[in-house]
Amino acid sequence: MSAPAHLDPRLLRAFVTVAEELHFTRAAARLFVAQQALSRDVRRLERELRRELFVRTTRQVTLTPDGERLLPYARRVLEAQADLLAAAGQARPLLVDLNSPGLATGRAVLERARELAPDQELMARYESGLTGAAAELLAGRLDASFGRFAGLPAAVRAGLGHQPVRYEAMAVVLPEDHPLAPLAEVPLAALAGEKVYAGAGNPRTPEWTDLARRLFEGSGVEVAPPLPLAVGDAEFRRIMEKTRNPVLAVVGFPAMPACVVRPLVEPVPLSPVSLVWRKGLVHPAFDALRSAASQVAAENGWLRKPTKGWIPASDAAVMSPRKPAHGNHPSSACATFVA
Repeated sequence: MSAPAHLDPRLLRAFVTVAEELHFTRAAARLFVAQQALSRDVRRLERELRRELFVRTTRQVTLTPDGERLLPYARRVLEAQADLLAAAGQARPLLVDLNSPGLATGRAVLERARELAPDQELMARYESGLTGAAAELLAGRLDASFGRFAGLPAAVRAGLGHQPVRYEAMAVVLPEDHPLAPLAEVPLAALAGEKVYAGAGNPRTPEWTDLARRLFEGSGVEVAPPLPLAVGDAEFRRIMEKTRNPVLAVVGFPAMPACVVRPLVEPVPLSPVSLVWRKGLVHPAFDALRSAASQVAAENGWLRKPTKGWIPASDAAVMSPRKPAHGNHPSSACATFVA
C-alpha cells in the first residue's frame, strides 16, 4: 500500500473509530465531532493513501480489504501516541477549576471523570468565576473550568472550546428574617426595589454580573453596587451578613448561617453552564473529563430546559445553536423563554 511520508494522527483516529463502530454517526458522537467533519477526515485519509478503506451504502458501512489490512497498523500508531502522551502527563495532573468548593455541577463531573480515568490525577482548583479562570486557561495554568461561556468576550472565546453541561435554575439567598424568606419560591417581581448582590466589581465574575443585569432589566430589581472583594467563604459570609443584601445564586448554593436559599420563579431564570477548556489541550485525562460531563448531564437531565425558563438569547444560541428559542423577557433583544 503506497503511503505518504506523514499521516495526521487525527485521520487515523477517525479511521479506527469508524472501523470499530461501522457507523459514521456513532463514531462522530464518540469523537465529539460533527459527522460531516468525520467523513471529510476519512476521505482525506483515503486520498492520501490512494486506497478506498470503506464501502458505504445507505444501509451499512464495511471495511474494504485495504481497510482491514490498515486497521492493526493504525491501532498500533495510536497506542504508541497514547503511551507517549501518558508518559508526558505522568508528572502533571489535569487541573480542573470548580469555581467554588460548594458548587455541585463541576464537582459531580470531576468525580465521574476520576472514576473513568482511575490511573490519572485530576486536581480541583477554585478560581471563583469563569472570566478569572479563562485567563488562566489561555495562559496554560489551568486545563478546564465551568461557567457561562457566552458571558466571555468574543476574543477570549476564540481561544477556548466548550461543551454545554447544564441549565442550572437560579435562586436568591435571603436573610432568614427577610419578608420573602417564608416563601417556598420567590417570584422575580417580588424582589422589585431590592438591591441584589451579583458580584459587581469582582474582576473574576463579570459574566455572572452581566447575567444578573439581563435578568433584572425592567423588573425594578437592581444589581447591588460593588463590595470589598471577599476572599474565601468565611469573608464572603461576613460581608453578606453585614450588608444584608439578597444574593443571586443557583438552587444548589451551599447554606449560609442565618440565611435561606429560595428558587426564583415567574420566570425560572437559568444559569447556563459549560465545560470550558483551552483549544489544543492535550492531556490523557481530558477525554475522560468530557465523557464524564456528557454522562452526568444525561443521567440528571441537566440539558432539559425547564418549562417557562428564561435565558439570554446569546446563551441559548451557544448552548443549543441548532434549536434557538424565541421569547420576550424582559426584552426580546437580549433574552428568551425556553420551553
